[in-house]
Amino acid sequence: MKLTRVAHSVVLAWGWRRATIAFFAGAAAALPLLILGSRPAEMVAWLIPFVSFPAAVWLIDGAAGNRIHAVFAAGAAGWWFGFGYFLVSLYWVGNAFLVDARTFGWLLPIAVVALPAGLALWTALGFAVARLIWTPGPTRILALAVAVTAAEWLRGHLFSGFPWNTFGYLLASPLWLAQGAAVVGIWGLTFAAIAIYATPAVLADEKVETKQPWIVAGLATSAIVAMATFGAIRLGQNQTAFVSDVRLRIVQPNLQQDEKFNYSRKQQVLSRYIDLSNRSTDPNSTGTRGVTHLIWPESAFPFFLTREADALARIVALLEPNTVLITGGIRPPDVRPNASIRRAYNSIYVVGHDGSILSVYDKVHLVPFGEYLPFQGVLEQLGLRQLTKLRGGFIAGNRRLNQHAPGAPDFLPLVCYEIIFPGDAVPHAQRAGWAYEHVGRYVGWPFVSGSGERPAWMLNLTNDGWFGISAGPQQHFQQARMRAIEEGLPLVRAANTGISAVVDPFGRVITSLPLGTQGVLDASLPQSIAATPYARAGDGTLGAVLVIALVVVIWSRRTRH
Repeated sequence: MKLTRVAHSVVLAWGWRRATIAFFAGAAAALPLLILGSRPAEMVAWLIPFVSFPAAVWLIDGAAGNRIHAVFAAGAAGWWFGFGYFLVSLYWVGNAFLVDARTFGWLLPIAVVALPAGLALWTALGFAVARLIWTPGPTRILALAVAVTAAEWLRGHLFSGFPWNTFGYLLASPLWLAQGAAVVGIWGLTFAAIAIYATPAVLADEKVETKQPWIVAGLATSAIVAMATFGAIRLGQNQTAFVSDVRLRIVQPNLQQDEKFNYSRKQQVLSRYIDLSNRSTDPNSTGTRGVTHLIWPESAFPFFLTREADALARIVALLEPNTVLITGGIRPPDVRPNASIRRAYNSIYVVGHDGSILSVYDKVHLVPFGEYLPFQGVLEQLGLRQLTKLRGGFIAGNRRLNQHAPGAPDFLPLVCYEIIFPGDAVPHAQRAGWAYEHVGRYVGWPFVSGSGERPAWMLNLTNDGWFGISAGPQQHFQQARMRAIEEGLPLVRAANTGISAVVDPFGRVITSLPLGTQGVLDASLPQSIAATPYARAGDGTLGAVLVIALVVVIWSRRTRH
């Protein structure tokens, strides 16, 4: 049988050949994440990992020797698998170092290799732990899913967390597969993805009960069919409803980074925003008339908004009496007016039609090496700076709070990559009301807001211009859509270079602007739906699944010994 011969060649591979197989298997698994935004390709690309994850099973099968050597060999294979996966899916990170190539260009090859190499350590941990609980039969698929999912969960939470492109996103397109996130979240989809994609490995097994491999394959197929059926029914039975009397206008200026952060260009930058804001997709509308909420992206200005009276005056002249501006902006700390500014907040302002600041949110979850440096003082003394060049780094906000914008329900502000964190996108106190609010104070849950009220929508302001026309902004948008599905909340997104969009609570894109274009979106605000099972339980369901799967694996090991 051809599959058996392939399996044997992978199991028996050693040295550089084994590393090469692992690397290319991981790289192939990442391919669906490179063609996001191409609907015909997305419909079939999710099938590619069926080639990659069986190789992962066979590589662990081949991790032989004593217990320590076998675990080390499995971990090494996992590192190469993860390195290939992250190197391919995160290649675009290098674009950020070319924005100011004179200062940061020399770091490009280091960053492009170092980030995937570091993230691959988590995959190595998953493979190593899987080998510790490995079984010779079909239940080893569960061992792999449990161990790697747990490692991925840790990657998303420890050391500030970086859950970008966790394996569950391989099932995020087509949209009907992604609906499972409303029940188990992206971490639950990660478990499902690994278990389903690895299942073909058992078809190459020998010396097992005659029908056992096919039963396992049938279970995986049934899982895919069940997910697709659930998603199709959920999408088919729930149409998008909209909030009455709310009219959004989202501005996508497509400003280049050297212009966006150049103070000498402040008048031209503000003029771009004002000119675009006066445009309308409705030929019968002029200016901002009829627009209730005008939305500009992250760090819209190369200046401190509250310290530029002429800029505020131009904004006041733009806004109609019933129009509110929601914009990203760099906010100085509360110091005397003439004091020099060394550090700042990355913030969201709600500005009234008379120029008054109605509300401010300061970004809580800052980007390492982008907005601050770990061990900031030490590294700055060595001559290093984060990409934003702000000496001392940005200041993190204290907590995430719902914001009020007159004329619309309260929204949850999320700046840039704050939206990639499943479960933390909506603060715990808002997730489950009283229990999280009061218990969370004592167990240290992050981002407790002090309010149990659930927001009506999520607002994500971002600037993905650092990464050019690449897969990075597409991946960012995919992850933002997943938060809408998980939480049952609509998403409004304003991005400097794209992708700006309005997404309903089922992940359907109501309207959007493509990457690398300039324009505006006029749209209504979708209504939220009742809190999803994931919004109520968080990762508790995943924990139960992992425990049950682990019990099955341990029971299987004992019965075979």
